[in-house]
Amino acid sequence: MNGWLTILLLVVSNVFMTFAWYGHLKLQEMKVIHASTPLIVVILISWGIALLEYCFMVPANRIGYAANGGAFTLPQLKVIQEAVALIIFGIFTVVFFKGESLHWNHLAAFGCLVAAVYFVFME
Repeated sequence: MNGWLTILLLVVSNVFMTFAWYGHLKLQEMKVIHASTPLIVVILISWGIALLEYCFMVPANRIGYAANGGAFTLPQLKVIQEAVALIIFGIFTVVFFKGESLHWNHLAAFGCLVAAVYFVFME
Protein backbone atom coordinates (compact mmCIF):
# COMPACT_ATOMS: atom_id res chain seq x y z
CA MET A 1 0.00 0.00 0.00
CA ASN A 2 2.75 2.48 0.86
CA GLY A 3 4.24 1.92 -2.61
CA TRP A 4 1.13 3.42 -4.22
CA LEU A 5 0.98 6.19 -1.61
CA THR A 6 4.61 7.00 -2.38
CA ILE A 7 3.90 7.26 -6.10
CA LEU A 8 0.80 9.42 -5.48
CA LEU A 9 2.81 11.77 -3.26
CA LEU A 10 5.56 11.93 -5.91
CA VAL A 11 2.98 12.87 -8.56
CA VAL A 12 1.55 15.68 -6.41
CA SER A 13 5.05 16.84 -5.52
CA ASN A 14 6.08 16.97 -9.16
CA VAL A 15 3.01 18.98 -10.14
CA PHE A 16 4.10 21.64 -7.65
CA MET A 17 7.73 21.35 -8.76
CA THR A 18 6.83 21.87 -12.41
CA PHE A 19 4.75 24.92 -11.59
CA ALA A 20 7.53 26.28 -9.35
CA TRP A 21 10.15 25.89 -12.09
CA TYR A 22 8.15 26.74 -15.22
CA GLY A 23 4.86 28.31 -14.10
CA HIS A 24 6.32 31.82 -14.07
CA LEU A 25 6.94 31.48 -17.81
CA LYS A 26 3.24 30.83 -18.36
CA LEU A 27 2.31 33.69 -16.00
CA GLN A 28 4.55 35.95 -18.08
CA GLU A 29 2.89 34.72 -21.26
CA MET A 30 -0.53 35.45 -19.71
CA LYS A 31 0.66 38.95 -18.71
CA VAL A 32 0.12 38.21 -15.00
CA ILE A 33 3.77 39.04 -14.42
CA HIS A 34 6.08 40.83 -16.82
CA ALA A 35 9.58 40.27 -18.13
CA SER A 36 10.51 43.33 -16.09
CA THR A 37 9.37 41.69 -12.84
CA PRO A 38 12.46 41.52 -10.65
CA LEU A 39 14.04 38.09 -10.64
CA ILE A 40 14.04 37.99 -6.83
CA VAL A 41 10.22 38.31 -6.86
CA VAL A 42 9.93 35.41 -9.30
CA ILE A 43 12.35 33.37 -7.19
CA LEU A 44 10.37 34.03 -4.00
CA ILE A 45 7.12 33.03 -5.69
CA SER A 46 8.79 29.85 -6.97
CA TRP A 47 10.18 29.08 -3.50
CA GLY A 48 6.70 29.42 -2.04
CA ILE A 49 5.40 26.87 -4.53
CA ALA A 50 8.46 24.67 -4.02
CA LEU A 51 7.71 24.57 -0.29
CA LEU A 52 4.51 22.73 -1.20
CA GLU A 53 6.57 20.40 -3.37
CA TYR A 54 8.76 19.51 -0.41
CA CYS A 55 5.68 18.94 1.77
CA PHE A 56 4.88 16.00 -0.53
CA MET A 57 8.34 14.91 -1.70
CA VAL A 58 9.88 14.40 1.74
CA PRO A 59 7.01 12.22 3.03
CA ALA A 60 7.00 10.28 -0.27
CA ASN A 61 10.66 9.40 0.15
CA ARG A 62 10.33 8.69 3.84
CA ILE A 63 7.27 6.45 3.42
CA GLY A 64 8.59 4.74 0.30
CA TYR A 65 12.14 4.01 1.45
CA ALA A 66 12.73 0.31 2.15
CA ALA A 67 14.79 1.00 5.29
CA ASN A 68 11.70 2.70 6.74
CA GLY A 69 9.43 -0.20 5.84
CA GLY A 70 8.62 1.14 2.38
CA ALA A 71 8.52 -0.64 -0.93
CA PHE A 72 11.51 0.92 -2.71
CA THR A 73 15.27 1.14 -2.53
CA LEU A 74 16.90 4.56 -2.81
CA PRO A 75 17.82 4.12 -6.52
CA GLN A 76 14.28 2.92 -7.25
CA LEU A 77 12.81 5.99 -5.53
CA LYS A 78 15.02 8.30 -7.59
CA VAL A 79 14.23 6.65 -10.92
CA ILE A 80 10.49 6.65 -10.14
CA GLN A 81 10.72 10.34 -9.24
CA GLU A 82 12.48 11.14 -12.52
CA ALA A 83 9.92 9.17 -14.55
CA VAL A 84 7.06 10.95 -12.78
CA ALA A 85 8.77 14.32 -13.31
CA LEU A 86 9.05 13.74 -17.05
CA ILE A 87 5.45 12.58 -17.36
CA ILE A 88 4.19 15.63 -15.46
CA PHE A 89 6.48 17.93 -17.45
CA GLY A 90 5.27 16.43 -20.74
CA ILE A 91 1.64 16.96 -19.78
CA PHE A 92 2.39 20.49 -18.53
CA THR A 93 4.18 21.37 -21.77
CA VAL A 94 1.40 20.13 -24.05
CA VAL A 95 -1.49 21.53 -21.97
CA PHE A 96 -0.13 24.91 -20.87
CA PHE A 97 2.34 25.81 -23.61
CA LYS A 98 0.40 25.33 -26.82
CA GLY A 99 3.33 26.56 -28.96
CA GLU A 100 5.58 23.82 -27.63
CA SER A 101 5.29 20.30 -28.91
CA LEU A 102 6.82 16.96 -28.15
CA HIS A 103 8.82 15.34 -30.94
CA TRP A 104 9.99 11.80 -31.64
CA ASN A 105 13.28 12.36 -29.83
CA HIS A 106 11.42 13.44 -26.68
CA LEU A 107 9.38 10.25 -26.85
CA ALA A 108 12.55 8.22 -27.45
CA ALA A 109 14.11 9.81 -24.36
CA PHE A 110 11.01 8.93 -22.38
CA GLY A 111 11.29 5.36 -23.66
CA CYS A 112 14.87 5.28 -22.33
CA LEU A 113 13.58 6.43 -18.96
CA VAL A 114 10.97 3.67 -18.97
CA ALA A 115 13.83 1.27 -19.69
CA ALA A 116 15.71 2.78 -16.73
CA VAL A 117 12.71 2.05 -14.49
CA TYR A 118 12.67 -1.51 -15.77
CA PHE A 119 16.40 -1.99 -15.16
CA VAL A 120 16.39 -0.46 -11.69
CA PHE A 121 13.68 -2.91 -10.63
CA MET A 122 15.45 -5.96 -12.10
CA GLU A 123 16.77 -8.37 -9.49
